[in-house]
Amino acid sequence: MKKIFPLVLIVLLSTGFFTGCKKDKGQPPVLPPQESMAIDFSNFVSASKSGELIPGQKGTQNSNWQFAATVAGVWRLIINTTLAVPVAAFNAAINQTPVFVSTKLWQWSYTVTIANTTYKARLTGQIESTDVQWKMYITGEGANAFAEFLWFEGTSKTDGTGGQWILYQDPLSPVAFLQIDWTKTGTTVGTVKYTYVKTGDAFNSSYITYGLTSNVLNAYYTIHYYNSVKFSDVNIEWNTTTHDGHVKSVDYLGDSNWYCWDSNKVNTICQ
Repeated sequence: MKKIFPLVLIVLLSTGFFTGCKKDKGQPPVLPPQESMAIDFSNFVSASKSGELIPGQKGTQNSNWQFAATVAGVWRLIINTTLAVPVAAFNAAINQTPVFVSTKLWQWSYTVTIANTTYKARLTGQIESTDVQWKMYITGEGANAFAEFLWFEGTSKTDGTGGQWILYQDPLSPVAFLQIDWTKTGTTVGTVKYTYVKTGDAFNSSYITYGLTSNVLNAYYTIHYYNSVKFSDVNIEWNTTTHDGHVKSVDYLGDSNWYCWDSNKVNTICQ
């Protein structure tokens, strides 16, 4: 009987130990929303070349919308080209299952194909007291092969109400390129702000803020950017359902008035 008791005790202690270790894993951190990296440019897809505007220039018929689309297109081009790979890799993480690595550290590992090129992605999330530290490592394969590269990193609040990303340009130029600050209200992202942070570039400190409101024109951009001549400010507001809106810029339009377009993108008198 004396020999049996220690054996039972060992079994019970071992069971408790392993059960405790399992509980210590906790739950993986919740991924920030895909919208935390994405400004909605769908209302301003223009055929004209982004950024080529002369201060004071005005056109005809749809020039108000066209001006807004051209300025917004400067930022859309950055996301669709330089940052296409890291943004697409992050968007793919939502369909993956994370693996527990160590205390409060989780990892998502997967492959993603972008423009017929395959990349390996490794996203880590380290849970801290009030936020989560994120790091995305990407490895190129095939003709575009490159060693594992920390393409972006950032933080998000544990309650999911906001965060920040720092994206680096590319494996050949691993410099901080874009800072993204985002907030979330309820179930939707409230604001997303892109700030260009590449040191030594004339475009440095340019930014665009996108947000949603309860106004009739329920979406807006606040833009401050270098237009190859000087820094200019542009304000744009529109309705995400009817697509009408207005734009304001002293440098480009010559005064502080709003210039409007209707649901067909045609210039109209502001009411």
